Amino acid sequence: MPQLIEVSFKGNRREFFLWGGEEPPALRTPVIVEVERGEDFGRVHATGELAAHRKAGTTHGRAAPERLPAALRVATADDVAKAEQLRAEEDVVRRKAIDKVRAQQLDMKISDTEWQWDKRKLTVYFTAEKRIDFRNLVRQLEGTFGARVQMWHIGVRDEARRLDGVGRCARQFCSASWLPELRPVKSSVAKDQKLSTLNPAQISGSCGRLMCCLRYEHEFYVQQRKRFPKEGKIITTLAGEEKVVSNDIFREQVTLRDAAGESRTIPLAALHRELGGEFVEHAVDLAPADDDDDEEHSALDAADLRRMPVRESEPAPRADRRPPRPEPPRPDARRPEQHRPEQHRPEPRRPEPIDATSPHGDAAQRRRRRGRRGGRRGREGGAPPDQGGSPPSAPPTSAS
Repeated sequence: MPQLIEVSFKGNRREFFLWGGEEPPALRTPVIVEVERGEDFGRVHATGELAAHRKAGTTHGRAAPERLPAALRVATADDVAKAEQLRAEEDVVRRKAIDKVRAQQLDMKISDTEWQWDKRKLTVYFTAEKRIDFRNLVRQLEGTFGARVQMWHIGVRDEARRLDGVGRCARQFCSASWLPELRPVKSSVAKDQKLSTLNPAQISGSCGRLMCCLRYEHEFYVQQRKRFPKEGKIITTLAGEEKVVSNDIFREQVTLRDAAGESRTIPLAALHRELGGEFVEHAVDLAPADDDDDEEHSALDAADLRRMPVRESEPAPRADRRPPRPEPPRPDARRPEQHRPEQHRPEPRRPEPIDATSPHGDAAQRRRRRGRRGGRRGREGGAPPDQGGSPPSAPPTSAS
């Protein structure tokens, strides 16, 4: 019965084949396989259950045809020597292809070239930001090398996988060494790990995209943050309303700040008990502690905290011998009502109306008329002003 094997080619390209022998060849064994219009050279990458698992869980495995091609035989020493000679010639082929691209002024970058083992097909891998009309380029390359030319457009991450290299961790690229397929890494992955505030170059790989390793611990960060209160949220504890400033998921500590601006850092387990109604005072110094202090705090488990007596909060003595800070007022503390004696305010006096018949009534009315309208006294054709404030003389009467 044919057995499933996975064969790797140049540039970490992998495909699945059927081995017709009784026992599959060992890993890294050179084999000659059947491909479209010819034969190719590769090495065994996986066999048996591992190959079946990878075929069902990888993109190139799911895209494989229903009728898999066959692995013909184990490669001989001459086959291996021929394959190594083709690998050496591919660098010259790539340089010639780059010269023809420059001559035609095409906006594309030639990344790699790969000869088929029987030299019937030449595959040219390139990157470009937009669609390129390379029909004239294909005709020139086929005339130069005398083989069928296939142009393959790849992305920057696939380019890094083919060319291989060393990452920021001083190790080989994950995509080129063991990663079965390249999955997209979204910006939300870096945001969940509090890495979005860093320089983008610090979390990007050689390809210019977010590093693939950001996905490895993403699930851990998501599950851990579900156990902590959301940062910026106002929670009500026995000490009053406090704001969640930050969460430390590795040390399992929460930093809170009250309305007076005082901060405190408590373990997550103590906060859960405090929110449940049991107040446990466990202040943590915000200054960096020594290694001995860290070991001392790590030895204090939840059982010890549960046995701690509930006591009134007392101000701890300061190291600089200063008086302790006054405690902020708690919302549950009510001030006694103070009864103040009622004060009777005098009612404002209303002005009494001025009678027109009084001695001052006529003068007051004349003063208001002069101030408001000015009167007609002193104007041309008007009556002269009064002298001395004497009343006007009565008109003469005729003698009877």
